[in-house]
Amino acid sequence: MKRSSELLDVMPIWRVERDYIISTYGDFTAVYELQLPELFTLSSTVNMVGEQRVETGDFRELNETWVKAIGVLPDHVILHKQDWFTVEKYEPHYAVNTYLDKASERHFNERPYLAHKCYVYITKTHPHRSAVSSLKTALVSGRLLPKEVMDTRSQEDFLNSIAQFESILTSTRKITMRQLPGTELASEKGAPGLIERYMSLHPTEPIVPLCDVRMGDELMVGHKQVRFFTIADVDDLSEQVYTHNRVEALSSENSSVTVGFATPVSLMLNVDHVYNQYIFKVSKHDHFPKLEQRSREMTALGSFGKANQSNAALIDAFLGYAADTGYSPVRCHFNLMVWTEDKAQLPQIRHQVTSAIARMGVRPRENSSDGPFLFWAGIPGAASNLPDEDKFWTFLPQAICMLNHESVTADDLSTFGLKLVDRLSGKPVLVDLSDIPMEKGWISNRNKFIVGPSGSGKSFFTNHALRSYVNQGSHAVVVDVGDSYEGLCQLLGGRYLTYKPESPIHFNPFFIESRRYPDIEKIEAIKALLLSLWKKEEDKLTRIEETAFSLTVRNYFDRLQTDLDIVPCFNTYYEYIRDEFPSVLKEKGIQDHHFDYKGFMLTMEPFYKGGEYDYLLNSEENLDLTSVPFVVFELDNIKDHPILFPVVTIIIMDTFITKMRQLKGTRKIILIEEAWKAIMKQGMAEYIKYLYKTVRKHFGEAWIVTQEVDDIINSPIVRGSIINNADTKILLDQRKYQNKFTEVKTFLALTERDKNLALSLNRDNDPARRYKEVFVSYGGQHSAVYGVEVSRPEYFAFTTEQREKTQITSRTAANGGNVELAIRDYIDSQP
Repeated sequence: MKRSSELLDVMPIWRVERDYIISTYGDFTAVYELQLPELFTLSSTVNMVGEQRVETGDFRELNETWVKAIGVLPDHVILHKQDWFTVEKYEPHYAVNTYLDKASERHFNERPYLAHKCYVYITKTHPHRSAVSSLKTALVSGRLLPKEVMDTRSQEDFLNSIAQFESILTSTRKITMRQLPGTELASEKGAPGLIERYMSLHPTEPIVPLCDVRMGDELMVGHKQVRFFTIADVDDLSEQVYTHNRVEALSSENSSVTVGFATPVSLMLNVDHVYNQYIFKVSKHDHFPKLEQRSREMTALGSFGKANQSNAALIDAFLGYAADTGYSPVRCHFNLMVWTEDKAQLPQIRHQVTSAIARMGVRPRENSSDGPFLFWAGIPGAASNLPDEDKFWTFLPQAICMLNHESVTADDLSTFGLKLVDRLSGKPVLVDLSDIPMEKGWISNRNKFIVGPSGSGKSFFTNHALRSYVNQGSHAVVVDVGDSYEGLCQLLGGRYLTYKPESPIHFNPFFIESRRYPDIEKIEAIKALLLSLWKKEEDKLTRIEETAFSLTVRNYFDRLQTDLDIVPCFNTYYEYIRDEFPSVLKEKGIQDHHFDYKGFMLTMEPFYKGGEYDYLLNSEENLDLTSVPFVVFELDNIKDHPILFPVVTIIIMDTFITKMRQLKGTRKIILIEEAWKAIMKQGMAEYIKYLYKTVRKHFGEAWIVTQEVDDIINSPIVRGSIINNADTKILLDQRKYQNKFTEVKTFLALTERDKNLALSLNRDNDPARRYKEVFVSYGGQHSAVYGVEVSRPEYFAFTTEQREKTQITSRTAANGGNVELAIRDYIDSQP
């Protein structure tokens, strides 16, 4: 690290060697970068035992873990946790291939958001390090290199202790740590290190300019005005501190969303700032005798004033608490360093900062005189320069409450996912709903259950998710009622199949490419189809009937293998049963009272040529949807038809299973919208259950979408066939169900944290942005809330508003079927 001779005279850092910072006083510092849990993902529970508040949950667990981790560090160690929060502007960096992708990136371009970096500096000082006051720091005193810096045994013990510290802290799997190498601590080959970034207050820029640090009446770093606000006096704190606080705007009488105690001055303070947190481990043997002596002196002087008696009682209480709990006493300091290049913004920033500190229950205090000393102590590895009068005594658990435990929502480390937005800032984030949760062990299948009442943004979410999946190489089959996916299907160039009297939907389930003999799944699909034509749902099938019926299918396909002149379709199947199958029944000895042959033929006759439904199963097009990435079956016109609906639904399932079997290495999705209610009435429960259990083995996903919570509670089929086999639960606005959400929580196997987050949806949305929130739970192991925000072109592509949809449809027809041009035209026509 290169420095001028003038800076070298006062700089508290001597050198960076072997990835450690060594100060001019011989302090030895290891530097770690931490990845903290995302905001709103930590749970908390408060129970009152008598008048005592007892906290449990993730925040409590983290507090106890930090206590254990710091406890293994030796005395005369300083833990300096430094959280950087900087206001950045979003820059497009996702793949931009389509019109809607480009529109989305324009929509979010330069959106401000709060970026976060967290570092921990663990500094080993020495017993002979004298107390530092504001009159004696590296700024005004010379250097003294003690012999302890050369003590290799002491260094080894320290390194062993920080290795234990790291092991304990990461054992919760909520925090990850990475020790920074020397190349990231100090400038190396023109790349700025952490020290240079701090000295210039440029935390993220690839090139850091040299800055003057002016320490006159006002602290200036380059052109930045710097101010400090401190928590350095125990009298400024409330009587009690907690591991977390309730967010009233997101909570209700039935739910409670919590954040860390220090979150108001970290993630919820939307200005450029650094939150410095210092914990000084001291030796009980050095300080307790002094405190005991002080107590005796105060007691002896008690007759001269009640203040002496009170002070003696406080000291005794402090010593008694330490003896009863075994907690280590520590000295602490916390401060906020804020900066701006616009001096006119300082009053507003001051108001924001003091309000944030006050929300913690702490009295705000701005430091005007010792700002330079606080800035100097904030240099990585220079924590021992913090003035002694700016520290206060407390115990380790209480000090840990003042740490920042959370971070911003980050992109998943995946090349696959969909773009949602951070709940707090609206910054786009890439969310992988399928692969990363599987890799982390949160879920054992990729199936999804989506619940969202009308107006909750469910259609926007599902359209947006499907578009993202298909654009990234997935195949999707959608079963819908209500035309929710017509616009998306046109955009993706898919096939939209719906029933119209003038052009009825038609299939040929008997056609198989290359006339190969069908596999078991295909045979079972055709049997289920024919059975739905023959028997009603309540009719029972005897074993003999089942055997005879199965023979009609298998023998027909055997016949196709020997006579290539037969065209596979329902007509030739019917002719085979009519002309050849009676001899099979006679050969097997199957009598009429065992198998009603005439009744069977009579029920099949309407689907034979000349019959009412002869078009349905005799398509000459041999419709093959295997290679079409996006297929929508719109069933609104036939959802109540007793004949057509069950036939079409079985053909849909067969279509998807064909994709599932043949498209090796390609992600397959079947999404069943509200049509699932009708499907479940047609004896399809076992088929759906089979699909849900099988799809995982073929890189597939089954998504069920429903509107009403009552559908979950009242349907045993949903509970048995779907809920238990869909690890990912996705909920949209559930506030209207908050009074009966306990039942939903039980059926969906949601945790208490999941319930609190689900009921917080859309309670505190930013009025300046148009979006809805969505809750995602991965098998009860992890959950989060995101925003679903789309650009105007995406909105008009996904809209289900009839007036807007009609305008887009008419313009699409006028533009030769080009939906993109229709959307552009409609947007241009808006005022």
